[in-house]
Amino acid sequence: MAIVLHSSPLLWTRLAALVFSCVAFSVAVHGARVNHGTGDWCIFCWAFSFAGTLLVILVELFGLQTRAPVSWKNFPITFACYAALLCLSASIIFPLYFLKGSWGQNEVYNYRIVSTVFSCLATIAYMSEVSISKARPGEVAGYMATAPGLLKVCETFVACIIFVFVSDPVVYDRHDALKYCMSVYCICFILSAAIIVLCIGECTGCLPFPFARFLSAYALLAVVLYLSATIIWPIFNFDPKHGGTKQRPYNCTSAQGLCVWDKLVAVAVLTGVNFILYLADLIYSTRLVFVSA
Repeated sequence: MAIVLHSSPLLWTRLAALVFSCVAFSVAVHGARVNHGTGDWCIFCWAFSFAGTLLVILVELFGLQTRAPVSWKNFPITFACYAALLCLSASIIFPLYFLKGSWGQNEVYNYRIVSTVFSCLATIAYMSEVSISKARPGEVAGYMATAPGLLKVCETFVACIIFVFVSDPVVYDRHDALKYCMSVYCICFILSAAIIVLCIGECTGCLPFPFARFLSAYALLAVVLYLSATIIWPIFNFDPKHGGTKQRPYNCTSAQGLCVWDKLVAVAVLTGVNFILYLADLIYSTRLVFVSA
C-alpha cells in the first residue's frame, strides 16, 4: 500500500494538534492527580481529539479516503471543529477545578499548568485546522465545511454543555416552563445532530424533500424556539415572583467549580449563545436557498 505524504499547512497543523493533545492528556495522567470526574472529562477531551486526529492523518497518509465509510469532504473538518470545542472546554474547566485555589510550587501543580498550556495550544491548532479547511467563496466543498455546517457543530456542542449543567443536579423539574426549555434544547439538539450525521454519511439525497429548504425551515423553527427559551429560562430561575433567586448565594464563593446558581446563569448565557448561532444559521441557510434558486 503506497504512502501518500504531501507537506502542507493543513498537515503541519494536524501534526501540531496531535502532539499538543497527546502531551496534555499524557502529563495529566502521569502526575496531575486528576481523580475528580471533571478531570476524567478533560482527559477524555484530549485523548479523543488525539485519537481522531491520528485516524485522519493515517487515512490520508495511506490514501484510504475513498474506502472510508463516511464522506471525507465532511468528516475531517467536522471532527476538527468538535476537537477544537472539546479542547477549549477542557482549557476552561481544567484550571477552574484543578488550578483555582491551589497555588504553589509543588510538582503536581506544575503538571497541571503544563496540561493547561498544551490544552490551549491544542485548541489553537484545531481552530487553525478548521480555518484552513473551511470552504472559501465560490469553492465546491462539503456542507460541513461551510458556515452553516460549522454552526451546526457549535449548536450541538453548546446544547451538550447545557445538558451537563441542567442534569447535575436536575434543575428543570420544578416548573413546567423549565421543562419546556429542556424540550427545546432536546428537540434542536436531535435535529442538528441528525443533519450532521446525514451529511457525514452522504444521505441527504435520500430525503423526500429538498435538503436546502429543510435547513431553512428548521433554522427558522430553532430560532423561534430558542428565542422563547432565552426569555423563559431567566424569568423562572432569577425572578423571585416565580421562585427564582436574583442574588448569588454566599456558599457559591467557597464552592469548587460552579455552584447550582452559577450553572443556572451559565445555562441562561449558553441559551442566548445558541439563539445567536441559530439566527446566524438561519441567515446563511436562507441565502443558500436563494442562491441555489
